[in-house]
Amino acid sequence: MTLYSQKASNIRKTFFLMFFFLVFVIGVGWIFSQAYNSQGILYVAVLISIIMAFGSYWWSDKIVTKIAHAKLIEFKENPELYRIVENLCITAGLLQPKIYLIDEAQPNAFATGRDQKHSVIAVTSGLLEKLDRSEIEGVISHELSHIGNRDMLLMTMAVVLAGFIAIISDWFRRGRLFGGRRSRGNNEAQGIIMIIALVISILAPLAATLIRLAISRKREFLADSTGALITRYPEGLANALEKIAKDENPLPSATNATAHLYIASPFRGRQAFSGLTKLFQTHPPIEDRIKALRDMKI
Repeated sequence: MTLYSQKASNIRKTFFLMFFFLVFVIGVGWIFSQAYNSQGILYVAVLISIIMAFGSYWWSDKIVTKIAHAKLIEFKENPELYRIVENLCITAGLLQPKIYLIDEAQPNAFATGRDQKHSVIAVTSGLLEKLDRSEIEGVISHELSHIGNRDMLLMTMAVVLAGFIAIISDWFRRGRLFGGRRSRGNNEAQGIIMIIALVISILAPLAATLIRLAISRKREFLADSTGALITRYPEGLANALEKIAKDENPLPSATNATAHLYIASPFRGRQAFSGLTKLFQTHPPIEDRIKALRDMKI
């Protein structure tokens, strides 16, 4: 049994959510196409979603590292970090990813890329300065777990599907607002479908976002446990999460679009306690993650 065949229950739950998400997307598209009596709406929307998915998946490493202002570093610039990543990759049976550095004081890190051959791990300078070796190993093992568990593909799909729902919902509302093409049917059933479609256009983007965030939170728990199995030392990651949570430095390059990639929420101060941030949490509570790690028996 390989390291990544562990935690089958969590994996099944995550893919059940993704299956539900796909059915939800198709259902929303179908309702909108019925409301306007045009199957073309569904076909065009699906085509656009496929193009969006391909682009965001294929160039995810370049897009995210650019947004994060991350700089590619070579072995000679930080040999110790390279050795940590190399040793953990050997233990986990993974190809070594490219390593990027974000010149920010907040300790944090993320992984991205479409597969092992194109994977990236980015760490902040604050992480290297404020964490000891065992804690850095815990963080790196967590990020390697995202790569090994194929979370980058899964989360790219979730983000694109949520974006797709938001786009077609917006199209529908704008079409109604500006007198877009309506169905020629004028019966009671058609009127009910139109009302249902209008309600869905308002609620569907919220529901899609909540499903995406649920998937993200489950993958964080899975990466924590898998990472602890790589190092055989859950306390290292638990201590790292404590330090990251207590650090009050902001991370200006982090956005709502990229926050879910980091090992812990990058938002601090007012931004961390805003209503929207609390409603749309991208990570499980740090306390729950630390407890789960310290309850592990390895």
